[in-house]
Amino acid sequence: MRNSSTGFDIFCRVVDNYGDIGVCWRLARLLEQLNPGATIRLRVDNLQALARIEPTIDPALREQTKCGVAVTLWTENTLDATPQDVVIEAFACDLPQQFIARMIKRDSLCINLEYLSAEKWVEGCHGLPSPGQNGLRKYFFFPGFTTATGGLLREPDLLKARDSWLAQPDSRWRLLEEIGMGQPLIDGLRSGWRQVYLFCYPSAPADDLIHALDVQDTPTVLIVPSGVYPSLRDRSTGKVHVFEAPFVSQEDFDHLLWCSDLNFVRGEDSLVRAIWAGRPFVWQIYPQEHDAHLAKLSAWLELSRFSAPVTQLLQAWNSATPTLALRELRVALTPAVMDEWRERAAYRCEELSSRCDLAQNLVDFCAKNRRKE
Repeated sequence: MRNSSTGFDIFCRVVDNYGDIGVCWRLARLLEQLNPGATIRLRVDNLQALARIEPTIDPALREQTKCGVAVTLWTENTLDATPQDVVIEAFACDLPQQFIARMIKRDSLCINLEYLSAEKWVEGCHGLPSPGQNGLRKYFFFPGFTTATGGLLREPDLLKARDSWLAQPDSRWRLLEEIGMGQPLIDGLRSGWRQVYLFCYPSAPADDLIHALDVQDTPTVLIVPSGVYPSLRDRSTGKVHVFEAPFVSQEDFDHLLWCSDLNFVRGEDSLVRAIWAGRPFVWQIYPQEHDAHLAKLSAWLELSRFSAPVTQLLQAWNSATPTLALRELRVALTPAVMDEWRERAAYRCEELSSRCDLAQNLVDFCAKNRRKE
């Protein structure tokens, strides 16, 4: 790991879910590790959202330091500080003009951190100058799945940590106890029941998932974060046991993905974490107007090269067609398809993890493009 002493400001607006702040919080902590002694500041407009995924955050405190990162509630009254060497504008959150003026005066480098995409055009735009105010040096930085993009967020030795955690089965049972799962369900999992994690948008065909799992030979414990799909709370059947879990830290979210047999995830941050789990997963992309998200989904599927049954399931899960997902789930859950799916997920995880991660790519890019003092 190459070190730097560059300071970073990260600005984040929470729109309607936890993906934006999830990415920014992971990035802030990684930049702190890569820049020992430097100032890393995260300015976010919704501390309550951050507290849902980082329990040590006190949403009542406007300023606090956690994991070496200075966390500040983003208001007009908190922008008096001098900008850091690099200012990250996450997901086009539009910085205030008075802060931009200070950036120009200090000659800070501005990074326009974009959303993750597998579309081909991203490779041609990554790293290009971004038109902006006179004197502000600003560049596009695109996360992505190829070496021509900024890459994916990944902590150092993450896969080693995953394998070490999984090698200690008591860690799994202890985690399930901590999130409130009862002993009968844990005993069922110990005896070989299937564990499925469901983190989806309200538009997901979750009823189809219940029906598909209910006809399987093996019983299933379906873990659903609180508030994600409230109508499932009372939908347990003879073969499907729904457990509503509390929101957990990002570390424990990873752990739940690692130990589940099948994961359903949504948005950007959860997709990347599901990839690093190396387990079969179904991704629900963030819905956009005029079905613009479907082109992005197709681009990702083309790169991922899953088997036909898995590809059809991923398309159905993101479709509004009634019962389409039910049909595809029944096919995908067959032993032969699941075996191939497990192999492909593990291979894709290893393939992507062999490349430099987004945080290091970003540090290197900023070092290259900062003006010499």
